[in-house]
Amino acid sequence: MNIAYFLLPKARVAYLYDDCTFRQGLEKMRHHGYTAIPVISRSGQYIGTVSEGDFLWRLLSEETERHHTMKDLEQLQVRDILRGNQYLPVRITVTMDELLDSAMNQNFIPVVDDSGSFIGIVTRKDIIRYFAEQKLGSISQKELRKIV
Repeated sequence: MNIAYFLLPKARVAYLYDDCTFRQGLEKMRHHGYTAIPVISRSGQYIGTVSEGDFLWRLLSEETERHHTMKDLEQLQVRDILRGNQYLPVRITVTMDELLDSAMNQNFIPVVDDSGSFIGIVTRKDIIRYFAEQKLGSISQKELRKIV
């Protein structure tokens, strides 16, 4: 199965640029209600994924203790708080089984093209739905929605 069928394209995905401020990042995550969001460069390269935890750890770090307001935190950029890329991207040619393996630890899987440019995400929900349909092929769509 080609994962392009499950791809939520970049145009429909909320993401942050790595040069966005700390405040802009928090506001975008809050607005969309996300716990993690992809981070890309201005040229479109996938940089990583930032999570609520990344923001929280930065707020609690010793370096940030001198900052007292959100206004002060505007000096920080999203790239400054990335703590390592735990959401590893995949290429569009990945198999569904490999995608399932990634989905065990991530809410979504970032998808990049051959040059490393971010093209979208595949959600864990869509992966689970695919495998549920494979296993329970005779189950009705209405019953499947209740499961997923």
